[in-house]
Amino acid sequence: MVKHETDQVNRPDNTAFTQQRLPAWQPMLSAGIVIPGFAIIGLAFIGIGVALFVTSRNIQVLELDYTGVAANSPCFRCSDPNLRDCVCTLEFSIDKLFEGPLFFYYGLSNYFQNYRRYGVSRDGNQLSGNLENFQSPSDECAPYQFDSNNRSIVPCGAIANSKFNDTFTLYQIVRGVRTEVPFDGKGIAWWSDYNVKFRNPTITPLRNAFNGTVKPINWPRPVYELDPNNPANNGFINQDFLVWMRRAALSDFRKLYRRITEGDYAEGLPAGNYSLVIAYNYPVLSFEGRKKVVLSNVSWMGGKNEFLGIAYLVIGSLCVVMSVVMLIVYAKFKFPEED
Repeated sequence: MVKHETDQVNRPDNTAFTQQRLPAWQPMLSAGIVIPGFAIIGLAFIGIGVALFVTSRNIQVLELDYTGVAANSPCFRCSDPNLRDCVCTLEFSIDKLFEGPLFFYYGLSNYFQNYRRYGVSRDGNQLSGNLENFQSPSDECAPYQFDSNNRSIVPCGAIANSKFNDTFTLYQIVRGVRTEVPFDGKGIAWWSDYNVKFRNPTITPLRNAFNGTVKPINWPRPVYELDPNNPANNGFINQDFLVWMRRAALSDFRKLYRRITEGDYAEGLPAGNYSLVIAYNYPVLSFEGRKKVVLSNVSWMGGKNEFLGIAYLVIGSLCVVMSVVMLIVYAKFKFPEED
């Protein structure tokens, strides 16, 4: 009797919804539906692919390697890891207007930010402004958890310690006179990182929150002085720091450094000669890495990506070919030849 009552309680209501008796429509696929469907989808994909491919080909991209491997490279001397505060200059020219708005990236090759041990080497509570984790960093940060004097490192971990620290200044050269091209570094990080994921401690001045801690080993200055010219861009919400902390998925990647959207260069870089002054601080030759800078504009589809257009063209062409093949097969077996 008890079992019967339990079954009654657990049994769903005898309704069309719970018993799956609702009316439904199931398409009956036939040659008259499938063949035109394949053809229409294929033509649509081909049209999208052509639009993507043509748009991508019109996007301008300029890449300059400045690793300094070759002896004739302007940055060859700076590639020596024993040198400090080395500066090198890349000269280049543009033969037509480099249409804006422009995006200035730095790129690294053979650099595995997707390595698991590297990826977990951080303290999320510390990066969200939790003061308790300033003095007791997470064990995941080891060996970048404490310095030789057992003082806690803030921010701790391998990701923060390896932050990219080359800096760039771009000049236009007109009749031997150099004019600096203004960089815009506002809003280059993800909104969610800047406003949600990373937060500074609510202590004023900010430097007081870091009393008793030390900066990462490879950093030239502490986190609360990352941008001395802009107090609002210091600490864990520094834009360059946020860009670096969002790890790349592949071993060859580029990250946004600045935009060129202001002043006389709002429409882009005019044709002419340019000089890029690089403060070369980040060593990469020890792991056979490479460094480059990338100038690029964008379109409605984003950055330059010819693969996407080619993929649409290939899939669309296959759909059209399959529709023709199915039409031939259908015609042969639907209307067999008479003897």
